[in-house]
Amino acid sequence: MKTPVSVLRLPRGPDPNSRGFDPNSARFLALCPTTVSASSAADAHGVALRDEQRARSLLRERFLRSLLAMCGRPVRFSMYEKVQVEAKFGASDIDVLNFQVSDLQTPIGVQKEALLRCPDIITYNFEI
Repeated sequence: MKTPVSVLRLPRGPDPNSRGFDPNSARFLALCPTTVSASSAADAHGVALRDEQRARSLLRERFLRSLLAMCGRPVRFSMYEKVQVEAKFGASDIDVLNFQVSDLQTPIGVQKEALLRCPDIITYNFEI
């Protein structure tokens, strides 16, 4: 069964070598706004924030597992301008900005090896 999977973008950390985010930084607040309203009580806010972080963590884990499941499999990519391409998925870079694929079948021909920029991809799907 083919299920489209959208590409998830997470904000970059405060510096290139960062492993986490400072939740009090202006960059974090601007790029990763919480859905929790500022008017809620401190305890309710903490619980809601924890629930939201748990949900985000779960979504991130599912996305990473989908990348692992795609390795070596044929994947169909839907891109802008109604372009559909198929390729054998190889890998993703650490920032998930590019996908490395093999035997990329495009409307104008086949490319043996290629990098697909993730901002150009709308959805992708593959057989499980």
